[in-house]
Amino acid sequence: MKYTVSIEIALPREKAVRLLADPAHLPKWLRGLVLHEPLNGEHGRLGTTSRVVMRTGRQTFEYTETITRREPADLREIPGTSVVHFAREVVGEGMWSAVHDRLTEAGPETTLWESENEYRFGGLVMKLVGLVMPGAFRRQSHRHMQDFKAFAEQGKDVREATD
Repeated sequence: MKYTVSIEIALPREKAVRLLADPAHLPKWLRGLVLHEPLNGEHGRLGTTSRVVMRTGRQTFEYTETITRREPADLREIPGTSVVHFAREVVGEGMWSAVHDRLTEAGPETTLWESENEYRFGGLVMKLVGLVMPGAFRRQSHRHMQDFKAFAEQGKDVREATD
């Protein structure tokens, strides 16, 4: 299964990228995050593998995330014409996923975040979930982007949300 979601953020690209890449901010916008700990390397750096635990409702999911691309490596003073790339591979029980994020300057004070997502499922249960509920994955990805936008633009913290 493959899909792309996108959102515009009313912040200059450099500021949006720094917020997105800062591990201290993850719990503020990544709804359901229980734990995100590097097993090797430094958070967000190329080649770093992390253990991630997410909770959705009563279900808890654990997976391994590996950073497969981060360009540029230094996120300060990014040339205006450059595209910022983040990519990661996620492996969990019965699931493999690759996410390729692109952040571009949509205007002097606006950033366009595009996220290409690919999922492959193994095992009967996960294959059924992928077949029966493909829209749930797209909605979840878009929800994370909306939560980041609300955090970046308005300082909203998902841990304080009532929905």
